[in-house]
Amino acid sequence: MTVQFGNPDRPNSYIGKTVPRPNAGRLVEGRGKYVDDITLPRMVHVAFVRSPFAHAKILSIDTEDAKSVKGVLRIFTGADLAKVCTPWVAVLEHLKGLKSPPEHPMAMDRSCWVGEPVVAVVATSRAAAEDGAALVDVDYEPLPVVADMMTALDASTPVLHPEMGDNLAFQRLHEEGDVDGVFATAHKVVSAHFKTGRHTGVTLEPRSILVDWNPAEGQMTAYHATQAPHMVQTVLATHLDVPESRVRVICGDVGGSYGIKVHVYPDEVATAAISKIMARPVKFIADRLESFTTDIHARDHEIEAKIAVDANGKILAFDVDDWTAIGAYSVYPRTSAIEGNQVVNLCGGPYDFANYRAKTTVVFQNKTPTCQYRAVGHPIAVAITEGLVDMAAAEMGMDPVEIRRRNMYADDAYPVTSPANMRFEGLSHHQSMDKLMGLMDYDALRADQAEARARGVHRGIGIASFIELTNPSPFMYGIGGARISAQDGCTVRMDPDGSIVAMSGVTEQGQGTEAMLSQIVAEGVGVLPSNVRVITGDTQVTPYGGGTWASRGAGIGGEAALRSARALRDSILEVAAAMLQSDQASLDIRDGHVVDIETGAERMPLEELGRIVYFRGDTLPKGLPRELVQTRHYITSEYPFAFTNGVQASYLEVDIETGVVTLLKHWCVEDCGRIINPQLVDEQIRGGIVQGLGGALFEEIHYDDEGQLLNGSMADYLVPMAGEMPDMVVGHVETPTKESELGAKGAGEAGTAGAPAAVMNAINDALRPLGAQVTQMPFTPERILRALGAIED
Repeated sequence: MTVQFGNPDRPNSYIGKTVPRPNAGRLVEGRGKYVDDITLPRMVHVAFVRSPFAHAKILSIDTEDAKSVKGVLRIFTGADLAKVCTPWVAVLEHLKGLKSPPEHPMAMDRSCWVGEPVVAVVATSRAAAEDGAALVDVDYEPLPVVADMMTALDASTPVLHPEMGDNLAFQRLHEEGDVDGVFATAHKVVSAHFKTGRHTGVTLEPRSILVDWNPAEGQMTAYHATQAPHMVQTVLATHLDVPESRVRVICGDVGGSYGIKVHVYPDEVATAAISKIMARPVKFIADRLESFTTDIHARDHEIEAKIAVDANGKILAFDVDDWTAIGAYSVYPRTSAIEGNQVVNLCGGPYDFANYRAKTTVVFQNKTPTCQYRAVGHPIAVAITEGLVDMAAAEMGMDPVEIRRRNMYADDAYPVTSPANMRFEGLSHHQSMDKLMGLMDYDALRADQAEARARGVHRGIGIASFIELTNPSPFMYGIGGARISAQDGCTVRMDPDGSIVAMSGVTEQGQGTEAMLSQIVAEGVGVLPSNVRVITGDTQVTPYGGGTWASRGAGIGGEAALRSARALRDSILEVAAAMLQSDQASLDIRDGHVVDIETGAERMPLEELGRIVYFRGDTLPKGLPRELVQTRHYITSEYPFAFTNGVQASYLEVDIETGVVTLLKHWCVEDCGRIINPQLVDEQIRGGIVQGLGGALFEEIHYDDEGQLLNGSMADYLVPMAGEMPDMVVGHVETPTKESELGAKGAGEAGTAGAPAAVMNAINDALRPLGAQVTQMPFTPERILRALGAIED
């Protein structure tokens, strides 16, 4: 059945409308249930002794004083846990040449970054465990430290993992066309050096896990704040030698993830191993200080890049040389090479050009491991691309909007394949730019900027077009490493009272998954969204699925929900037709009633149909199917990824005396395909923009030359605050994907992807009359003043 979504007059039309979150009342009333809210009989707590050195040999561990602390029950070393837990190696076979050494739940004979777990202290309370941990005496012998990414491959630099041969984890070179020839003859060549600050997620709820091994049942249950419960199920089963069917992962309420909680962490696996050894529930909750040294980091890149254009401003070529450092290990199982790989895939994304060279070099170092964080690689690739496009426009004396219009893929050009071999099904760069120009009143803004400059006030306008990768297919992780599912499933059933229960493999992380699924299921079946209960995050209950990452919840999980809801609707109507002695094609379900499809006359409430099926099935015709439950799975098949697109703009003011940037206003026009819930999408975009602005202006993790983290607390690590954020205007263009009936792509990362580039371009637009330019994020007052020559190196 073909349905035209978005028609407000269509019966049961909920897709495309703002519907309240089903879980909002519970969370606002403080009735959410997070991992730390769970207490189990015989539960104990674990605290970790962590390495104070970036690189050191572990000579001895003295635990006698710690054992004397009241409440301390057991103390474990890495060797103890190695008896029940196998190590892992985070490589993917399709990332040719990627290497990483085996990693254990706790350090074995040496520590490789500040914060690596070395000893675990288990006690009856968290306080007792921490007291015991403070008394563990570890004798370390410091070893040479690899700190600087740009010298990591030098012959004089020590090799962090000697068995690896060098400090190179991964390298990829992609080349298309005659890059050198084009740069040799181009009208203009513009080059720049970009650097992005290493930062982390700072989730509202820290990483949390509670594992209960019950040997009597041979069952392991993990209550875990995770984005991918089925992935964690596989990991625990594989490395703790438990049948996968006997591992249950339950993910309840989660206080933010942003990719931080989609990875496998040594201390969390250690907690599960300890539970297996002690045969009792063990809880680990990271505190805020631990989070800075143990949560994955991201965005640590240094790039040399250049662009070639002809005399008309047509882009001819990009050349990008990206370096990134990933810490001591590639993170299991998704690997730490993906961010650099995404830079190669995404640079130049919105533009129609032929010649492209991009290289990423990924190296080990003695710092906290980096991995995938919201909008993996996107902010870096967009900053490189859009920064160079703006610089080329300035060199040509061309308006930055005009140069983009001349180079963006035409909206009717699709499908196309980019020089990076990314296949685009359908995007809307020109429509999005047109809408942005109208929302921001670009000409009036330029006039305001000119008037301000006449008064000595330095304002800038920054534009950043972007693409965003969503709905990944098995291509992304299908080879090597742990099993990471690209498909997802949904089971929908009708209970005797006519209510609907939907069980989905995607998880609720605070982004509104439950609301989105309730709308889709309500429309698919023909009931009110308030009559749909959504259950997620339980591997023993929900269909097998990939979880929540890469903006896939609506595009993959939503499509599975729609298909299962429609199948349930057909099952209900088949029974209703027999009961009413009517043709099934003449019936519909609207607002929880079986109705005549032509007149809308109510024929039977669903609760009456449920009463008959569940309690008086003997009155129905023999052989009539009466299973009021349906499961459907969905996976993309035509394209390796779905791509969304959009364009952002920033208007800001730079105080050239202090270097302080004041954000005046921010705009984003975004095309995520079919919009399910406009308010949820808008708030996801705004939240993403805030994180992007954080990376642009505030967030940066600092280390010294010995690999010591210098600002690992909220007192020293700056995150964006509400008072510093500008008004944000969000607009949309809808280009539904044809891969699915729903047409949804994804919206979770778009705001983060484009915001840093827009701010960078706006700052440089403000500084250009003064001959200054910044390309190192975050754009702190100090860096702006250095660019202006007000501070000498």
